[in-house]
Amino acid sequence: MSTVSFLAFSGSTRQGSLNTRLAAAVTARAAKLGADAQHISLADYPAPLFDPTWEAENGVPEPIVELHKLVSAQDAVFIASPEYNGGYTPLLKNTIDWLSRVKAEGRHPFRSPVYSLGAVSPGVQGGVNGLFQLRPTIARLGAIVMPEQITLGGGGSAFDDKGDFTNERTESLAQAQLTRLLAVAGKLKD
Repeated sequence: MSTVSFLAFSGSTRQGSLNTRLAAAVTARAAKLGADAQHISLADYPAPLFDPTWEAENGVPEPIVELHKLVSAQDAVFIASPEYNGGYTPLLKNTIDWLSRVKAEGRHPFRSPVYSLGAVSPGVQGGVNGLFQLRPTIARLGAIVMPEQITLGGGGSAFDDKGDFTNERTESLAQAQLTRLLAVAGKLKD
């Protein structure tokens, strides 16, 4: 069986984002499980607010075309999504909207990888409401989304100085979720 390619990113570009820390922690665990794992920032793929008129005049922004290629090449993708007012972030929505507009041959960023989701929040629900909206959005675009998800409430104390989970139960749940994600992605790849 060949190595599973794994990509993680956060729906936030805010300095010190808890969800960016979650994406980094999950990437480190995926690498320990044998995946070819990488963590990116959406700050490296800027795009204007999606507007069909802008697109008709300018085309799809080049950073989005590059992100499309990167995501499409993965076997597994993890999205850590902050919750904004009960939904997922405008940055993530805009990125998804632009990715859905790229016309390309071959693999598709939502139909090729297997997806897994997670969220961290200072509140007790751990960002679960935003994931309730994110899941059907990417599934509608053809994504296979694993049923397990990481949701961490009390996010301010979720990670130690090294970026590891502070709670053994969280560590165990993340390990189980990633093990299953990589196994499913590996089976679909082969």
